[in-house]
Amino acid sequence: MDTTMTLTGYAGHSAELKQTRTGVATASFRVATTPRLRTESGWTDGVTTWVSVVCYRALAEHVARCVLKGDPVIVHGRVRTQAWTDAQGTPHERMIVEANTVGHDLNRGVAAFMRPPRHAEPAADLPRPGDLAEPPADEEPPDDLGYDPESVLTAEQTVLAA
Repeated sequence: MDTTMTLTGYAGHSAELKQTRTGVATASFRVATTPRLRTESGWTDGVTTWVSVVCYRALAEHVARCVLKGDPVIVHGRVRTQAWTDAQGTPHERMIVEANTVGHDLNRGVAAFMRPPRHAEPAADLPRPGDLAEPPADEEPPDDLGYDPESVLTAEQTVLAA
């Protein structure tokens, strides 16, 4: 039985793309989660927990192009423990999440999804988020919502109309 985990947090650094000895693409990054704690004097940050994330194959290629330092992310995957002994003989352990799914946390911002071409080389021709052109400063940004927000009924108005 596998133990799975879903976590939200911020990418501690941009994802790094590498390959295994057999040529499988891997990407890794760390996610920081910091709880907000209520105290008598207001809110404060708790202790930050760092979790290592590793991705494989196509997910690794996409994550390496999209996850940048500071991005709010959601990660879901299998929990693993990596153990090793350093040069001084001290044993170490760390928790790793082998990600099945990685995405941007849309509670903290917006994202644009771009499907890669089906029969293209691995995502090399797709732009990274920072490469997308900014609209000219003198132009009003388009209404990306696709509807007039003024014409949308609230839940209360919908109940009253029914």
